[in-house]
Amino acid sequence: MNDIIVTCPSCGVKNRIPADKQDRVPKCGRCGQVLPSGSIPTVVELDDRKFDQVVGHSSLPVLVDFYSPTCGPCRMMAPVIENLARAYAGRAVIAKLDTSRNQVIAAKFQIRGVPTLLFFKSNKLVDQIVGAVPQPEIEQRLNALLS
Repeated sequence: MNDIIVTCPSCGVKNRIPADKQDRVPKCGRCGQVLPSGSIPTVVELDDRKFDQVVGHSSLPVLVDFYSPTCGPCRMMAPVIENLARAYAGRAVIAKLDTSRNQVIAAKFQIRGVPTLLFFKSNKLVDQIVGAVPQPEIEQRLNALLS
């Protein structure tokens, strides 16, 4: 297992959880709140305010799934995105943004259809996929960012 980074939902501080301590209940180093799913990495939920904070300050590559809860292909992609969050824990940040509730960021990146996957490295957009695609294709693009 790799070390994982978990952002505290209370204060927003990033906390590193070492691989050998992921079986414990992790707490935030700043505020002491219990951190969510330390042992099971989850997809980071973004909104218009958190987007720049997460994407702009991440030292890891970031994959953002732009989706809508009413979109059939988006619902089909949800388990794939969750699998990627587990598989790439500690190596990449896997996030999602609901375009029906967060239209500022969606407009900034000219998202016209969902699902749309945007890949960021060092706060720069480096790749994108529009539409539902199989997990191996997404993994191929993520692996290219990691090398």
